[in-house]
Amino acid sequence: MAFYFTKFENRVPPQPLKNSLTKELLWQFLAVTNLVFGAWYILWRWTSSINYNSLTFSIILLLAETFSFIGLILFTINLWKVQDYEQKLAPKTFSECINNPDEADTRPLSVDVFIATYSEDIELVRLSIIDAKNIRYPHDINLIVHILDDGRRPEMKRVAHEEGVNYITRNNNIGFKAGNLRNAMEKTYGDFIVICDADTRPFPTMLEDTLGYFRDHQVAWVQTPQWFYDLPEGKNLKNIMKKYLSLPGYMIGNIIEKVFGEIVIGKDPFVNDAQMFYDLIQRRRNWANAAFCSGAGSIHRREAVMEAALKSYSDVISKFVERETKDVDESLKQDLSDIMTREMSMETEFTPYMFHVSEDIYTSILLHSDRDRKWKSVFHPVIESKMLSPQDLYSWAVQRFKYAGGTLDIAFNDNPIFREGLTPSQRLMYATTIWSYFGCIWNFVFLVSPLAFFFFGISPVSAYTTDFFLHITPFLILNELAFMVGTWGISTFKGKTSYLSFFPINLRALLTVIRREKIKFPVTPKDRQEGNFFHLVIPQFSIMVLTIIGIIYTLLANLWGYKDNMSGLVANSLWGINNIVAMSGIVFAAFWKPDEE
Repeated sequence: MAFYFTKFENRVPPQPLKNSLTKELLWQFLAVTNLVFGAWYILWRWTSSINYNSLTFSIILLLAETFSFIGLILFTINLWKVQDYEQKLAPKTFSECINNPDEADTRPLSVDVFIATYSEDIELVRLSIIDAKNIRYPHDINLIVHILDDGRRPEMKRVAHEEGVNYITRNNNIGFKAGNLRNAMEKTYGDFIVICDADTRPFPTMLEDTLGYFRDHQVAWVQTPQWFYDLPEGKNLKNIMKKYLSLPGYMIGNIIEKVFGEIVIGKDPFVNDAQMFYDLIQRRRNWANAAFCSGAGSIHRREAVMEAALKSYSDVISKFVERETKDVDESLKQDLSDIMTREMSMETEFTPYMFHVSEDIYTSILLHSDRDRKWKSVFHPVIESKMLSPQDLYSWAVQRFKYAGGTLDIAFNDNPIFREGLTPSQRLMYATTIWSYFGCIWNFVFLVSPLAFFFFGISPVSAYTTDFFLHITPFLILNELAFMVGTWGISTFKGKTSYLSFFPINLRALLTVIRREKIKFPVTPKDRQEGNFFHLVIPQFSIMVLTIIGIIYTLLANLWGYKDNMSGLVANSLWGINNIVAMSGIVFAAFWKPDEE
């Protein structure tokens, strides 16, 4: 059966970035210098630039800048250094993966591959099954592929039997994916578990490259990068102009590209390329033992997951009983506690994977905070599987809302920053993730601030003087230079601009959590959804249009003498143009369609 991604089957994944001590030291020097100049700018803003004529607006923007600077500090700490774990030889027996020699087990390793599915195309899942069956290993291994079908589909069961793999289902969908995984764990016995989504297609090398990390008996899971191999490559500007304007269009486009360099239209329109997240953010958390599980493409030690679940289960019951019996007479307290413990143990769900929209990061927090076992996580930088990206703005929005809502729900209800058992560096890494999702608040302020100047003449600073530019310019230049060196080899422009333009989705997720509404567990569609998705980008489009009108209006007002603030016009126009460029990508993505050729 042919799919849209069939033509991409021969794509080769990128190699992880090569680390250089010289480059890393230069990055660290520039990063520290950048933070020093940033702190100098923020201090000057608080002490010397507040516009007391527009005090409320000035303070709001200043708070936004301060919170953004805190995020910059956290992000700098996250990217501070690369410290990959040593990749060890694949273990031959289970005894090489445990600590107690008295319980040495010389049997071959047993690995369960879980492919979770709900409503995805049956033949799409078959491709994942075939690739999972082709996983190789240099030693004897008991490898069993399991289809975890929460859709209870007879056709899916038939395909599983045709491919010779195990089929597991259940009579409800409690806990969604987390419940699906728990149900499978109750029916399987492998020493290690590989988590796959319906479209996750493991490479043959996945286990021989990763199981060696488990020679360290404290390693609880290994996360591998997620690689979306179906990302649109886009087309050169000259070829697009040729399509609509024939030869003259091609010639004009060719001249433009000779002047400005190659211009590609439609490349990765939804900014799905995950290399920045995995090769930079996740990989550089290894030094802090804080790389978290991202679901698909991860390998778990069953013992660690089950033990963490058991401790969580016990803690929930103990805290409930302690709370309910704190005022009971001591003579009755023990008997009542025993009774309540038995009752609660019958009513409380035992959940190896938390019933949560972000069950992967939740499980990571539980394991990282286990002070007795001191579990480790490993981010393995080499891509070991491929999967499909969202193919339309609706699917993209579903996925992003789920990520944001899940993380913010954890932040409000079980914040890892205050959780016992985590190290200071782990708290900082989790804080970086959480803080980034609160960025929608100050990003919104940054987007509308130029509008306040254009239409109402409200300036956030006392004056756009030489002193203002003297403080902000070196900070902006150093910031770009530092992260250019720190992320050398990966283009981060789209990532930075899309982060700014995500604000409506993240704001909606934040409001949903604050209202204590339930974050749903939608399955990200694997097929392109047809329709008009412009309604999803109306907030961004509105700000873009208002910014353009505002620039024109203020320019004319200055030229005609109604206003006299050219320095403010220049500063806010540059700021507004930056906002327009940042949001233009997501607006164009609403109308993107794959090539029909």
